[in-house]
Amino acid sequence: MKKKRSFLTALVIALGLIVSACNSEPEANEGSTNTSAAKTGGNLIVAIKDDPKTFNPIYAGDRMSLTISKALYSPLFTINDGKKTFVLAESLTPSADLTKYTLKLRSGLTWHDDQKLTADDVVFTLNSILDEKQHSYFRSLFVLDGKPVQINKLDELTMEIVLPQASASFEGALVQISPIPKHIFEGEADMEKSAKNHSPVGSGPFKFKEYRSGEYVIVERNDKYFGDKAKLDAITYRVAKDSNAAILALQNGEINMMLVEPQDYNKVKDTGKSELLMFPSGGVTTMVFNTNIDVMKKKEVRQAIAHAIDKKELITMGFSSVDFAEPAASIFSPDTLYQKKELKTYEYNQAKAKELLKTAGADNLKIRFAYYNASKAEGNMSLYLQQKLKEIGVQVELIPLDGATLGKKALNKDNADYDLSFGGYSMGYEPDAYKAIYLGNAPYNYSHYKNDEFDKLWIKAAVETDANKRADLYKRIQEMAADDVTTYPIVYGKSIIAVDKRFGGLQEAVPKQVVLFDDFTKIYMK
Repeated sequence: MKKKRSFLTALVIALGLIVSACNSEPEANEGSTNTSAAKTGGNLIVAIKDDPKTFNPIYAGDRMSLTISKALYSPLFTINDGKKTFVLAESLTPSADLTKYTLKLRSGLTWHDDQKLTADDVVFTLNSILDEKQHSYFRSLFVLDGKPVQINKLDELTMEIVLPQASASFEGALVQISPIPKHIFEGEADMEKSAKNHSPVGSGPFKFKEYRSGEYVIVERNDKYFGDKAKLDAITYRVAKDSNAAILALQNGEINMMLVEPQDYNKVKDTGKSELLMFPSGGVTTMVFNTNIDVMKKKEVRQAIAHAIDKKELITMGFSSVDFAEPAASIFSPDTLYQKKELKTYEYNQAKAKELLKTAGADNLKIRFAYYNASKAEGNMSLYLQQKLKEIGVQVELIPLDGATLGKKALNKDNADYDLSFGGYSMGYEPDAYKAIYLGNAPYNYSHYKNDEFDKLWIKAAVETDANKRADLYKRIQEMAADDVTTYPIVYGKSIIAVDKRFGGLQEAVPKQVVLFDDFTKIYMK
């Protein structure tokens, strides 16, 4: 669902948009100590690349916001490796024809301010998402063939969700939702910009304590949490934009956990002070063509640029080796249903690239390439692309931007400040989540590509209940994306998490793409 940006500059969705856990492949098993004998207390310091964009989960799409929301807000349920685990919800019962779902909450739930969490909050959350004036990117997931779902409260803990037609994707949409408190946000004209987001009132195992822009966010244990209580006293999310400085802080014990870029893997490993966990990220790293720019509307130009790139060289420049990244062909990640492996690709062919540019009347092309300046991978790949495109006669101006600036520009539907950028997202197992990125009117359609035939395929696939017909629709979607190449898939990456060896419970916490771990309550200081 999923979904907006982090390791690279586009939308990492999740979490919400991330509904499929990955199996970790740790170098050691020290993080697997039985948590039943774990010590309570301590503060875990987690490095984050930038400030979170929001503390409101119906707008969280960047890695920082999603990671912190994971601690502050509880979802209705989760799905990991196809297994559903109820969290705030007690049950979700579909009708025989899949047009109605009865959702029942646990009793005795409360918000961090001790107000009751009831069906009113869930109904309010879903209706807020459906309210176009609130512009939540989740909205497209609850609109089926142009018609929104309807939510009816049955009693204090129970609600009925009525779909305009049967859908095989509905649970994949609902799994991404963490309710927000009605008593806090009711009456807000624009919740995304509300000052109430600055002091979030959540339902999760940790509660908000303090935020200093550019420095840190602190959350502390919620001792009234209905589930297993966190073993840590607090988590501090420390803004660390410089990865070299962050690695030094990790070595000195000033930071206890961070995502590690492939180029730094051996550097961190050689210190012997951190446990390294590496697992498929569930994400796709892409290059995005901005079709707001006239020359980028030409398919021949997009295909020419794709032919000018040796993908293996590009991956090596960005990720050190293919050990840390798998070459990508589909816009779907390997953990997504109906991913198609055999798709049109663009072999490295400079002569073909020049021929396509000539056909498009773009012989003396000049383009602007924007990238996230805090990412070594993006910086290295940008330099590579500049050189390779120069070899076919294309001049490239590199535009390094901080995450906030790049995100703001990318979200502008009229963005014309650059021609190309990198993107990245992690959407989980349900392919309908990708609508948030690829529908023509989707708020996170960073390529601004609009194609009625493409949109119709997405809309039809969302409600198709026949598995074979649904698979065929998503096959056609991937084929059309590969041919039009408005988004150029580069790699299916791997996440590398470094954790100070003084902390345990890592395997029980379940390493997870984008948000680091699925359940921070299991992590403890040894």
